Amino acid sequence: MQVITDNIQIEDRFPGVTLGVIVMPRGLIQIDAPPSPEDARSWRASLMNLGGGIERVLVNLDAHPDRTLGARSMDCTIIAHEKTAATFRSRPSTFKAQGEETGADWESIPGLGSVRWSPPEISFGDQLTLHWGDVPVVLEHHPGPTAGAIWVIVPTEKVIFIGDAVTKGQPPFLSNANFNAWIDTVNLLLEPTFKGYTMISSRGGVVNANMIKNQLDFLKHTRDKLEKFASKKPAPASTEKLVESLLGWFKAPAARHKQYAQRLRYGVLHYNSRHHYPSSRPDDD
Repeated sequence: MQVITDNIQIEDRFPGVTLGVIVMPRGLIQIDAPPSPEDARSWRASLMNLGGGIERVLVNLDAHPDRTLGARSMDCTIIAHEKTAATFRSRPSTFKAQGEETGADWESIPGLGSVRWSPPEISFGDQLTLHWGDVPVVLEHHPGPTAGAIWVIVPTEKVIFIGDAVTKGQPPFLSNANFNAWIDTVNLLLEPTFKGYTMISSRGGVVNANMIKNQLDFLKHTRDKLEKFASKKPAPASTEKLVESLLGWFKAPAARHKQYAQRLRYGVLHYNSRHHYPSSRPDDD
């Protein structure tokens, strides 16, 4: 684990998202779970020696399978935004590791089979504050990557978990993007309010101001490109050209090139489909 402060650590050794844990007098506030139930149990076991109280709670920063597939194995109360909770209500009760390739990390995990979802037991709208000690932990709604995306903020420690708002060295997931909301969300990170904060991305760990600005430029560029796509149904060749162009924004290792290209391809096609054929399904699905 990487130590951020005396009471906050992160972990990126599991496939999926960068995990977090906040050690409080009442217990542990856990940020996301590994997608593999086996890894989730291993992660849970590794947290037993961190101290703090006996209580446990798991915060899901949105509904993406990379952070929610292993939630049941964490064996504790789950908190998420109300729009994330709505996404789970629209899903089958059991996840099956098959279907379209989205470029997610869980797709590289062998033997997942069927996994039962664990929907959040507690949900909220704009903000929820956990008082598990002298230091408040604030959960805030910041949509953009998905409709139910949230941050976890520890103001006294100047640490903020920003989920998929900014991705480090890899493309974001675009299929459920609201670009205007996303750009507003990322702009907030550059405000004086968060000066001096350690910002932790779910896709790569600690990010700095330059990475945030690069993400902002990428989102604006991609929004403009996809607005042109939304006015017409693009040819496959045009889509591939756009995917390669967008992938060029990231210094991705060669071994990840195919996965990240598919992530962008899936995102572009489904974003475009939502604009051509809007439906009533939850955006975070």
